[in-house]
Amino acid sequence: MVNPRTVRLTALGVAAAVALTACAESQRNQDDSSGAGQTGGTMTFATEGAPKLFDPFFATDGATFRTSQQIFEGLIEFKPGTADAEGGLAEKWSSSDDGLTWTFNLRKGVKFHDGTEFNAEAVCFNFDRWYNSKGAAQSPAVTGYWQDNFGGFSDGASPSLYASCTATDASTAEVKITRYTSKFPDILGLPSFAMQSPTALKQYDADNVQAAGDSFTYPAYANEHPTGTGPFKFSKYDEANGTVELVRNEDYWGDKAKLDKLILRAVPDETARKQALQSGDVQGYDLPSPADWQGLKDDGYQLLVRPAFNVFYVGINQKNNPALRDLKVRQAIAYAIDREGLVKQQLPEGAKVAENFYPDTVFGWTDDVEKYNYDPDKAKSLLAEAGQSALTVNFYWPTEVTRPYMPNPQDMFGFIRGNLEAVGVTLNVVSKPWNGGYLEDVDSGLADLFLLGWNGDYNTPDNFIGNFFSATDNRFGTGAATWGQTLSDEIKAADSEPDDAKRKGMYEDLNKKLKAEYLPAIPISHSPPAIVVAENVQGLVPSPLTDERFDTVSLG
Repeated sequence: MVNPRTVRLTALGVAAAVALTACAESQRNQDDSSGAGQTGGTMTFATEGAPKLFDPFFATDGATFRTSQQIFEGLIEFKPGTADAEGGLAEKWSSSDDGLTWTFNLRKGVKFHDGTEFNAEAVCFNFDRWYNSKGAAQSPAVTGYWQDNFGGFSDGASPSLYASCTATDASTAEVKITRYTSKFPDILGLPSFAMQSPTALKQYDADNVQAAGDSFTYPAYANEHPTGTGPFKFSKYDEANGTVELVRNEDYWGDKAKLDKLILRAVPDETARKQALQSGDVQGYDLPSPADWQGLKDDGYQLLVRPAFNVFYVGINQKNNPALRDLKVRQAIAYAIDREGLVKQQLPEGAKVAENFYPDTVFGWTDDVEKYNYDPDKAKSLLAEAGQSALTVNFYWPTEVTRPYMPNPQDMFGFIRGNLEAVGVTLNVVSKPWNGGYLEDVDSGLADLFLLGWNGDYNTPDNFIGNFFSATDNRFGTGAATWGQTLSDEIKAADSEPDDAKRKGMYEDLNKKLKAEYLPAIPISHSPPAIVVAENVQGLVPSPLTDERFDTVSLG
């Protein structure tokens, strides 16, 4: 049994976690009794975008992770329908009293898709591969998840959470970290840290990432040969049509996938995804427009609603626009945005205004923060006090994408644009495809204001505010602020505090400061995203982490 000290209840609170797990179990029992145990067939699922590559360690986009979650597995996984950590390729684990040494007892009899044995040496090979990234692979655009969660690399240019990995025997791996952190070992459930075949990684030159102008080129492994232990194997990718084909892993160590094939087809336009479902070209799709929910249900489709485990925000970058370094200007922007109106008009039932940078089901949330209720007159007054009544900003918004927290970027941008222009702010508007320059420009600091958000990977505050603000060279340009380093230090101190009560108080204080003193961005909303599937699709369990697995799915 897993040491209870090391597996924290990390989903949506005890009651919600129990309800979600019960729902998942109920759905599975219902599936089993309705013939879902049958195998065979092909399911085509329409995703909101095409994967950038197939090596999850180098991924930052949801489309890549969607595919990776079917092919790869980590030492830690999350129970279906929750954010609770459970055993994956590690059956159990324990830690030393100081939380610095972790012992993982591995599953036996597991093989990678290429026949390579999964064992402790493979575990340490993966950890050491991540830690020894060099050159272009150290760019945050390439290994952002490592840097957000583990920090630096073996060259010592910046501190790293990772210290070492030792295979004490074939089925036991000992991982040492450099400081206590509330997020370990849960972070090992992230798809970026899934186990990959050492044989394939070496054979296909997996670490050969090269910079190409503002972009990067990736090796054959990342584009053609992803090799994990999961219930599906990579078959082929039709890049022109954005279609990934996966096939059942007949040698899987656990219950085999029920489908023969799973096809993930990129259909960036939500209306086109709906039409593909209605025509029978696909049997399901992600992120249906909230305006279509009722109609889809009326037509007999199954709408599977995930809990809202995300945040949508208007980002503010202080790097290139000195006016935005004035707190009054940032507060004016906050007062100018009608967040309640946006939630009511643009988002589905169950969405709500965000008062912290993470949902109220996450540790350390507090209602005792500056609220910034809609007040355009106060916004104008603050701009005048700051000498910025003629404020001009570069405002970026993304095209060719739908995100769980941002179901319709164009309409949401239009709403916020109207709010800001109404208080006299001049906008230089830039729109770019999500994977065609938008994220790169935002991360490069070219946008003064931008639309973005985050869907939680696991349930700790650090997964939200730590990813946003713990580094000073972030997309918000907090390094240009006098308080940027202080915020970074406060976030790291809270994450490193082993006492739960003290850590909770530290995060509550941080949330107050983030709204009243720092305001590096403006939290707008938490929105429950959905999946829709055909009537004959059985066994798909919606995840608050958007971590759905298709191995349990069958076609009735």
